[in-house]
Amino acid sequence: MKQKVSYSSANQIRAPQCASARPVAAFPFAKEEGSPSSESRYLRCPHRLRSSSMMTCAALLIVIGMAVSSAAAVEVQRPRGVPLSKRQFYEENKPFTCLDGSRTIPFDRVNDDYCDCRDGSDEPGTAACPNGSFHCTNSGFRPTFIPSSRINDGICDCCDTTDEYNSGAKCENTCKELGRKEHEVLQKMAEITKEGFLLKQQLIQEAKNRQQEKQSKLTELQNNKKELEEKVEALRTVKETAEQPEKEAKERHLKAWEEQKAIIRAEKDKAKMAEAFLELDDDADGFVAVAELQTHAELDTDADGTVSETEAQGLLGGVDHVDTASFEKVWDNIKDKYVSESQPVEPAPVDTPPEESGKLADNDSEQYPSDDDVQEEEEEDEEEDDYPEEDFDKAPPTVKTPPKKDEDEEAMPPYDDETRVLIDAAQKARDNFEESERALRDVDDQMKNIEKEISFDFGPDSEFSYLYSQCYELTTSEYIYKLCPFNRVSQKPKYGGSETNLGTWGTWAGPEDNKYLLMKYEHGTGCWQGPNRSTTVKLTCGKETTVMSTSEPSRCEYLMEFTTPAVCQEPEAVISSLHGHDEF
Repeated sequence: MKQKVSYSSANQIRAPQCASARPVAAFPFAKEEGSPSSESRYLRCPHRLRSSSMMTCAALLIVIGMAVSSAAAVEVQRPRGVPLSKRQFYEENKPFTCLDGSRTIPFDRVNDDYCDCRDGSDEPGTAACPNGSFHCTNSGFRPTFIPSSRINDGICDCCDTTDEYNSGAKCENTCKELGRKEHEVLQKMAEITKEGFLLKQQLIQEAKNRQQEKQSKLTELQNNKKELEEKVEALRTVKETAEQPEKEAKERHLKAWEEQKAIIRAEKDKAKMAEAFLELDDDADGFVAVAELQTHAELDTDADGTVSETEAQGLLGGVDHVDTASFEKVWDNIKDKYVSESQPVEPAPVDTPPEESGKLADNDSEQYPSDDDVQEEEEEDEEEDDYPEEDFDKAPPTVKTPPKKDEDEEAMPPYDDETRVLIDAAQKARDNFEESERALRDVDDQMKNIEKEISFDFGPDSEFSYLYSQCYELTTSEYIYKLCPFNRVSQKPKYGGSETNLGTWGTWAGPEDNKYLLMKYEHGTGCWQGPNRSTTVKLTCGKETTVMSTSEPSRCEYLMEFTTPAVCQEPEAVISSLHGHDEF
């Protein structure tokens, strides 16, 4: 026996209590708004009904019929919890096949509060299947699905209250209010999108103008480069031509000076030889004898500290004495070692007293002073610095400045006027050449920068090109974050400290349908015992170009939200993608 019942979303009725070997859902079908048909659906009652149960069912059917007659809404009839898109799979007069195709069951087992299908598709309106899902129609708002375990759990999940049809929970239909609020949000988003899209069109036009300017500039630089290359080669020839006579004149001057220096050195050497002869000739007899040569220990040849008679004779050429003429050969042998008697003797270095050196050797630990000793020494140094005059009083005797070396006295004389003219002409040619080379390098650098900028992917219409060479900052309680699009992302402590590289420009990383929604910056500063830092920049539509927030979802992986008009779409496309539709 079947009892005719119906259900309206506006008037929820509890299910008749039918006796059955299988649990029976309160309502296998629900009448929902949106269909031209008002045909009632049947609630199955088992054949084994007692008379009292039959009376109860009949009474409830009468009440339901009265409720349906008072309902003004047009309804689409389908099992509770089934979306309109799947209505064709639930035909009352045909056996039901589980949506996963695992089995086919009589239709009266749909929504009977007993799970027959492994995918839970036979119980869309009950909590019988752990893996089932319930469709909230939410007329006036957005339809949604909830896990079937939330059906009749006493908590209102669907804004139209349809998930709590048999729990007794007091739910209020909030779909219209939620829809109104969503409409306000969408309206505001539409206004932002509209203004942002207008700004985007301006950015696209400005990008086109910049592109034309860059291309014109590049063409101009290419022409300038050709002219500069020709100029550089011409000035190179001028420079080389001017440098040749300069080089020859300098070489002549240097040669003359070397010859003059040789003469000066020979004269000085001759004077030193004469002076040495007079110093060695102790008895002034006009000869330098073996005994006189032995008085100069620095002439020792066997390093025994003394000059023996044999050594002295060897220095004199095997004779006992030499005169002035013969002394020239002797002088060549001894002049490098000979010490003039008129030359001041340097004081011998002061040796460390044996007591102190022994003490130092015995106590190795005192070779490195303690921190207290260092501090005391620093304090003493500061005290001494405070009284500089006392230091001057205690200064050691002045050491005589050694006489200038011969090389200092033999400074090369200035160039003559003719050579100076040649040098000035060559230097002017060099200056002109170097200036033209710098100009050529500058042109090359400008061309490389423009070519690099042109090569960037700035979007389908170059709408992101205005971000190039710009930087945007966000200050938080601890850090200052800086985003320089197409360059790098960095982080710096707010109250001082070094900057940390959070990644350099990598690529666009958005989804296939629009890769320009995400920027990827990689290979930043390495984390301690971790990977290199990287940053993903999420771009959203906005009238302003600004960094909205930063976070670190994973260690050393940062997420930055960035608004820009460049990602704003046409308002109609945005509204249609955001607006849902009511399913009845």
